[in-house]
Amino acid sequence: MQNENVKELCVNTQVKLKEAIAQLETFLNNHSLPQLNPGNDEELAQFYRGYLSDFRHLLVFCEVSWEKLGVSLRRPNFNMDYAERVLYDVYHSCVNLFFYPKHESYSEDGRYAYTGQDAIRFRKPPIRGVRDITVGLSKIFEQLREELAYYETDYLTQRNLQTQKQ
Repeated sequence: MQNENVKELCVNTQVKLKEAIAQLETFLNNHSLPQLNPGNDEELAQFYRGYLSDFRHLLVFCEVSWEKLGVSLRRPNFNMDYAERVLYDVYHSCVNLFFYPKHESYSEDGRYAYTGQDAIRFRKPPIRGVRDITVGLSKIFEQLREELAYYETDYLTQRNLQTQKQ
């Protein structure tokens, strides 16, 4: 990729991550386990514990990636190798973490991806706020996934080929 394209992709990615970070912070600062599960249902408590844990991890990875993108963009000489590595990390740590959460509180059902319906399916029926934040974030991470798809496999293949040539 050309420097300008990678730099523009870094800027766009940083903007989207900032939006996701703002939504995650607001949600996590305003919701706790007792609020999400007022009836103290143990199954729901376990569901929400995993959900909140996954979102806390996602927030940290998004913040770290956002900061790394900022470092990349502030350098006097744009370092394309570093920027591409950061974009690779965004794809693998943020996008994948959103779509494949460790506690599997929700998952993406690809059959709904092209129907205009929400592709996110929850393991347990969540409260409205949980559903809304998850569906809202899915739109951000879908855009990131589309824009950073190159970094899923091609980036590493290219790096491996460069290493073998040396």
